[in-house]
Amino acid sequence: MERGVSLKARLILYHKGQILLLKQTKPNGGNYTLVGGTVESFESARQSLIREAYEEAGIILQEKELRLVHVLHKAKKGQQRVVLYFKAYRWEGNLQARETHKFNEAEWFDLDKLPKNLTQTVRKVLEEYRHGNLYSEVK
Repeated sequence: MERGVSLKARLILYHKGQILLLKQTKPNGGNYTLVGGTVESFESARQSLIREAYEEAGIILQEKELRLVHVLHKAKKGQQRVVLYFKAYRWEGNLQARETHKFNEAEWFDLDKLPKNLTQTVRKVLEEYRHGNLYSEVK
């Protein structure tokens, strides 16, 4: 049986010492997560993140501002997923949760005061990133 690998891109966006998180609607889990999504077959990871950031949060990013800071490999239940985490400090636009069927709010949080209902994956990745680790795995 052939296994596919899905590729995702996520944004670690800082502003005045805080990080941007999106709060999912209850049907989508109700947790906080990072901006981002699946890299489509017609785009690069950075292009995907630029598209997702605008669609989800009204943020306009530039490719040159996105720096790869972490890679997560998830291998669960016969599925392979690679998630590329890019950091940015500069952005434009009117920040708001735009995909209201998926997200209630776009909010800034201090890294030392992250919400309790942050997804486990994002919590792990932020911890790995803050310890200077470029790569981590979840099985």
